Amino acid sequence: MRTYLDFLRTPHAARLLGGTLLGRLPNGMGPLAIVLYTRAHGGSYALAGALSALYGLAMAAGQPVLGRIMDRYGQPRILLPSALLALAGFAVLALTGVDALPLVVAATLVAGLATPPLEAGLRALWPLVLEPARVRAAYALDAAAQELLFTVGPLIVVAAAVVSEEAALLLTGALGLAGTLVVVTSRHSRAWRGEPRAADWAGPLRSPGLRVLLTSLTFVGVALGVFSVAVVVYADERGIESASGVLLAAMSAGALIGGLVYGARPRPMAADRQLTLLLCALAAGYVPVALAPAMPLMTMFALVSGVFLAPVLACGFTVVDVLAPRGTVTEAFAWIVTAVGAGGALGMALAGVAANAGGVHASFAVSAVAGLLATLVLAAGRRTLTPAAVPAP
Repeated sequence: MRTYLDFLRTPHAARLLGGTLLGRLPNGMGPLAIVLYTRAHGGSYALAGALSALYGLAMAAGQPVLGRIMDRYGQPRILLPSALLALAGFAVLALTGVDALPLVVAATLVAGLATPPLEAGLRALWPLVLEPARVRAAYALDAAAQELLFTVGPLIVVAAAVVSEEAALLLTGALGLAGTLVVVTSRHSRAWRGEPRAADWAGPLRSPGLRVLLTSLTFVGVALGVFSVAVVVYADERGIESASGVLLAAMSAGALIGGLVYGARPRPMAADRQLTLLLCALAAGYVPVALAPAMPLMTMFALVSGVFLAPVLACGFTVVDVLAPRGTVTEAFAWIVTAVGAGGALGMALAGVAANAGGVHASFAVSAVAGLLATLVLAAGRRTLTPAAVPAP
């Protein structure tokens, strides 16, 4: 706990973390706000799901593009315009209804593509704001705290939708802008500049280690996407309406606990070895949930399944910080967001197929398989996860 108190006492650290979390609330709010709005205006479940997925995929695609531009031009010149554009996308969507489908699709794409890369930007800032010994703790606290976004965000949407579904969309964009303003008005964000980089199209993807890491974390995203759908299948099969929300909250609580414990004290083990062991533990945690037992035991299994999630992400951030080629650090962190997000979208689709084929047990089993594949990919490419493997510019 002292590690986190010292971190929060560091000038500007709490402000940057708080502003970034506020600005990232749309990540947890946008998909649900779009679904509720579409249904309220007479759109089908199929259309609501398609628009929500489109928003998520557009956000995943836009992060590395904006990250690359931010590495070149700095943070405020990219973050603020993108936040304003994302708000405009939500506003157009709120004013359009669902009948003008081309405009609806365009507004959804803009809202997703223009999502400011606050997550990647913050991780690029930590080495500038903090002493090296505290950066790992910052990564862990960041990874743990982001679990709150997917718990608090939907609750805010539901509360705003009591006023109107349009209000929920507008609030989603407005909170993104508010958090962005907190970040871009900070001294460190204004001062940060990316290092000169090699003139090549691949950017951080020219690092073999980062390619291995991104592939592995894509499978982690698949496991998360599967879990988010499988809990709904569990709730339907058991006839417990609240089960999906409880199980998702339990998993998030486990991730929060695991992240805080992981970041509380330094560990001498090399980051690549740590990450391999953490992925093994994460994959093992998904095995018991495939049993889909009665609700009390299932809740405990869900909590355990999340314990190693935030440590995996935090350790992954440490590896990125080491392996990102010069001048590509923000883009490299943005690719992590993209990998997990794209994997999540794939996992949702796979969970539906598995549930139709074999019910709740088969659906949860896909999470365990995805966790195993994440571990195997990283273990096979572990030799690329060292600074010596970083290609020269």
